[in-house]
Amino acid sequence: MASTDEVRKQELQLLETGNKLLLDPPASIIELLQLLDQLENCLLQVHQAPPPSMTGALAPSIQALIEDRLFMHSNEDVRVVVASCICEITRITAPVAPYLDVQMRDVFRLLVSSFEELADYSSRSYNKRASILETVAAVGLCNVMLDLECDDLIIEIDYHPANVFSSMESAMSQVLIESEDISEELLYPLLATLRDNEVRPVAQKLGEKVLEKTSTEEVLPVARRLAGKVLESCAAKVKPYLIIAVSSLGIPLNNYGDIVASICELEEDDVNENNFQAANENEEHWSV
Repeated sequence: MASTDEVRKQELQLLETGNKLLLDPPASIIELLQLLDQLENCLLQVHQAPPPSMTGALAPSIQALIEDRLFMHSNEDVRVVVASCICEITRITAPVAPYLDVQMRDVFRLLVSSFEELADYSSRSYNKRASILETVAAVGLCNVMLDLECDDLIIEIDYHPANVFSSMESAMSQVLIESEDISEELLYPLLATLRDNEVRPVAQKLGEKVLEKTSTEEVLPVARRLAGKVLESCAAKVKPYLIIAVSSLGIPLNNYGDIVASICELEEDDVNENNFQAANENEEHWSV
């Protein structure tokens, strides 16, 4: 537990950094990134449910980050660190969202967009992208992202540390488990990833957007493993929707691998316990 003096020091740092971003952000990309990194480091030290004084200290940063000059900055690294800062603020203020609903929809789009280049290890922002994903999974932010295009979470990755794979699996499973009704659009990317390569061109029914990458590029084994583990973790929930989705595509069930076939063919009682356990693991979405 931080001492009173330490908390006060954190608050002063947040106020100073937030006001600088709000009132006079650096024109230089390098200086702006340094200032945003400083803010991110401050936010990482703040716990959930902070005292009112800390909430007040966060106010300038909350306002600055959502303004177009930062939120829609032309530099990709700037946008990623802005997303990381907003993600941390959302963690701190949870379960109360830091922005209005219409703004939060834009925030979630920004967070999802930060996952798109996770395969680029050489990027300055790789660690930040991975950290955003971990926070999204840990805090359960994907539960309020259900109205967004969740197929952006299905990305083709080469190799990532176990914690990143686990975070991706958790985030995607939460989306399926917490959905009142699972749309075919949520299942199509998973099915596209699991489909055998030799029958991939046949499945144009999935739509050009979903198959923009998966219909022309071979799916990497880790992406196939990720899709399989996601479906396994919520098998009972997805079974009736999965059967409909597979049927609508007109491709034989065995072309999607053993996991999809086993889920569609098993009696629901055989997977209820698995689904119950997965739901329990994700019950406390807003605590870290």
